[in-house]
Order: sequence, then C-alpha cells, then structure tokens
Amino acid sequence: MDKQLSTSRIEKDLENLKAFTATPGNGCTRMPFTKETRDAAEYLKQVMREAGLEVHEDSVGNVLGILPGKDREKPCILMGSHYDSVYNGGDYDGIAGIVCGIEIARILKDAGENLDCDLVIAAFMDEEGCRFGTGYFGSKSLLGQMTVEECKHFTDKDNISVYQAMTDYGLVPENIPNAAWDLDRIGRYIELHIEQGPVLDQKHIELGLVDCIVGIQRYMITVNGRSDHAGTTPMDMRLDAVDMASKVICHIADLARAEEEGTVATVGYITSVPGGMNVVAQSASFSVDIRSKKNEIINKIADEIRRLLDEETKKGGGTYEIDTKLVITPVDMSAPMLDIMEDSCKEHGYTYLRMPSGAGHDALAIGQIKDTVMIFVPSKDGRSHCPEEYTPYEDFAKAVEVLCDLVRKVD
Repeated sequence: MDKQLSTSRIEKDLENLKAFTATPGNGCTRMPFTKETRDAAEYLKQVMREAGLEVHEDSVGNVLGILPGKDREKPCILMGSHYDSVYNGGDYDGIAGIVCGIEIARILKDAGENLDCDLVIAAFMDEEGCRFGTGYFGSKSLLGQMTVEECKHFTDKDNISVYQAMTDYGLVPENIPNAAWDLDRIGRYIELHIEQGPVLDQKHIELGLVDCIVGIQRYMITVNGRSDHAGTTPMDMRLDAVDMASKVICHIADLARAEEEGTVATVGYITSVPGGMNVVAQSASFSVDIRSKKNEIINKIADEIRRLLDEETKKGGGTYEIDTKLVITPVDMSAPMLDIMEDSCKEHGYTYLRMPSGAGHDALAIGQIKDTVMIFVPSKDGRSHCPEEYTPYEDFAKAVEVLCDLVRKVD
C-alpha cells in the first residue's frame, strides 16, 4: 500500500465534500433529505464509480458501492458510515469512514486482489438523528427495522415528518421495506470513525480499537401547565410548566454522575410555549439522551426521571408526556477482529489502545445482530460536532492500512 497516495486521495475527497453544507464557513450542516445530502450522495456515487465499484442508491437514500468478489453468493464484508451531520458540525464525522472505505476498495482493486466475497461500502442516511430526533435510519432500514408508520410519526422542528421529507427528496416512503437486506447477506461489518473525544490525542496514541459501544435511550418530554399573566398571577396560583420541568432537569446530570464511569445523561434541547418573557409557560419540552455501557443503568436513570416527573407534576397540578425517540442496547465488538487489528498495529509499528465508544454509530445498530468492529483515529483536542473538528489525513491512511489487513484476513 502506498500510504502517501492514499493520504492524498482521502484528502482530496474529504476536502471536496466540505462544499456540501448549508452553513458555508460555519461547519458542516448536512441534514438528511436535503439538497446538501443529495449533492454529497451524487459526489460519493461519482467517486465510487471512478474507483470501479458497482453503485446503487436504495429506497431510503443509502448509497452503496460494491467491489464484486469471486463468489457473490457468500456473505459480504460490509463497511461504511454515515454522510449526514449535526447542525454546524465537523467535516470528518461519519463521512471520513465512507471515504476511507472507498479507498480500501481502491487499494484492493488497484492491486488486482479479488476477494472471495463482495466488499460493500455503505454511505448511510441519517445516523445522527439530529433533524428528527431519532438516529440510525439508514442502517436500521437496511436491517429491516424501519416502518412507514414510524416515518409518519417523527417530525423535525418545523413539523415536517420523515415521511414528508423523504417525499420531498424524491423517495417513496412506502418503498422503505425494499431497503431491507436478507441478513444472511452480511458476513461482518467494519467501521472507521474519528474518536470524537480527547483520549487518543492527549495520550499521543495513533489508533483506537473499539471493544464496545454504549447503549442509548433518547426521549422528548413535554410538561403541561397553564398559560397566565406573569405579573398578575400570584406564585401560589400558577401552573408553571417551566418551573415543573426545570425541577426535573436539574437532577438529570447528577443521576448519571452517580453511576459508573462512562455513564452520561444530557438535556440538549429546551423550549417553552408560548415563549414570552411576560407569560407563564403553558408547556415546556426538553430532550433527554442517556448513555452507558450497561443497559440496566440506562433503564435505572430513565425510571428515575419518570419518578421525578410524577412527583413534580402531581405537586404542581400538571401533566407530562414522553415520546420515545430511540432505544438501543450496548454492544460488544468482535474479539477475533479486534485481535487481527491489534496484530496489524504491532506489525506496522502503530501505537494503539483498546477503548469503548461513548458515541453511538451505525456499528451500534448493526452490531446488535452481526459481528462488528470499529477503529478510531484521533480527533485534535478531542473536538467534534463543531467546526473545529479535525484529524490529520495521514492518520486516516494508517487506519486504512490496518483495515486492509483486516479485510484480507477475514475474507
């Protein structure tokens, strides 16, 4: 493998993909089913074709590039990541895993190496869940876990449903089942990703070998009270939704701190109705994101949040509603594939660390049912989901070298 050539090709593709953002000059904003995702999808198709791959876009917007193997009936090696982003996010999150997957296919094809099975490079639609509050849409669709009814239920901040967004994008939501694969077609899944945290960068370690991914539960909670005048309604006669909600919110981070290391809970979105400075809030809505390596801990925190909601709303005379956005359990990565990557790191002289992933990835969804592994490259200063997100391109080439070894050996 010519590492310098790989570095330059990875750099070219990632630099070109930076153009596909709704917020030029202020990070990558590439929401699912938008012009930006369409432009990125078309670019990825072009690069895949130039790399000699068979290219296909499925019924939910996943872009797939296939390097044919000798026996196309054998379960494939599936490799990829996502091409959507968060608002004002970084230029490497998700998309780097796709670009590096394409580079691995290029290397194998240029070397004239024919794998026994197909190598499929997947660019998944809407892993982040940022627009609709869900997540893993593309990979779960591939696994046959998404329905048309769910797409009608989940909406964005402008009350546009996934169903409507897909229709506007030129897709037919009723065709979602067509994206589902026969699961026997997948032999194993491999994903390269930036770490999105500070560990590798601070410890000057070149590669992270992910041994497990945390589970995640996401909720949107609405507390209901009554709207009144802020000046004329006495404090003991109010049914203030913000007051009730805030008394729950202030406990959520501490619930996570009380558990084992790696457990986190986040309230990332808060809004009130009608939202006037001189009006007592009729309702207050907030998001909750809970993550841990142990599912029983996630459930414990979620149950305690419900208990607090019961307590505060009964005390104040209000009500509440919980909309479950995502429930996905923790998953351990494939021990045999981890061992192969560790041997490869030693062979190439790369420093490495076995580590958990505190972020969810498409590997979390696919890893529930298929042998899966991830490799991390360092994030400078641990920054991610922001315009400052950065990884040197030569670091991606190191991970590509290790994954090339892995693909050859598992094939």
